[in-house]
Amino acid sequence: MATILVVEDEPDINNLIRSHLEAEGHTVHQAFDGLTGLALVGQTRPDLLILDWMLPRLDGLAVCRQVRQDYLVPIIMLTARSEEIDRVLGLEVGADDYVVKPFGIRELMARVRAMLRRVALDATASDAAPLAATEGSDDAMPPAPPPIVRGGLRIDLADRVAALDGTALDLTLKEYELLVLLTSHPGRAFSRDFLLERLWGDDYEGFDRTVDTHIMRLRKKLGPLGEKIATVWGVGYRFVE
Repeated sequence: MATILVVEDEPDINNLIRSHLEAEGHTVHQAFDGLTGLALVGQTRPDLLILDWMLPRLDGLAVCRQVRQDYLVPIIMLTARSEEIDRVLGLEVGADDYVVKPFGIRELMARVRAMLRRVALDATASDAAPLAATEGSDDAMPPAPPPIVRGGLRIDLADRVAALDGTALDLTLKEYELLVLLTSHPGRAFSRDFLLERLWGDDYEGFDRTVDTHIMRLRKKLGPLGEKIATVWGVGYRFVE
């Protein structure tokens, strides 16, 4: 069961979504404007954010963009805007899925379940399994995490080796870590600030082009596959599956 934040300014819709999510066993927090929703993301650390586009005080696009600077939480955006350019804009600022109003509640619940399954799979793929508890043995080894495979790219997390079409890539540590993070969460946008804090931390020396430079080098080493690392306007970068 998950913790889910619903940010929707229409009380009837917000309460309808909440009741169905709670019926499936989830913990639900509600916000009815953008600023409150943004604050609750930091306070509740939800597993999923359901976010309306048109919100008072701070619109959904702005909320989405700011959330993406600090958090990996998946985002399903709700909107009455059905034009392709609107859907693309929502995805470009960091939304993971898009549901057009008016929508059927069963469709939304199906999208929620699918998104939570994907998050669980991402976590399994990117995190090493804990040590197996074996009675009477101090030498139990953890099972190797499954490789990340994206087309001709294969990343063996246990050996920390990335290969393209069977040929090992000559990556620096930070290039490898960038590649693992991006490919572990395909479609998800990461801000430069988040990448700096997550991958460089205290080693960051204030060079504001650090991420861009590493992305440029990584794209070059990936050849044609480097085009899959897309620049997200106003946010940062994402791996397009």
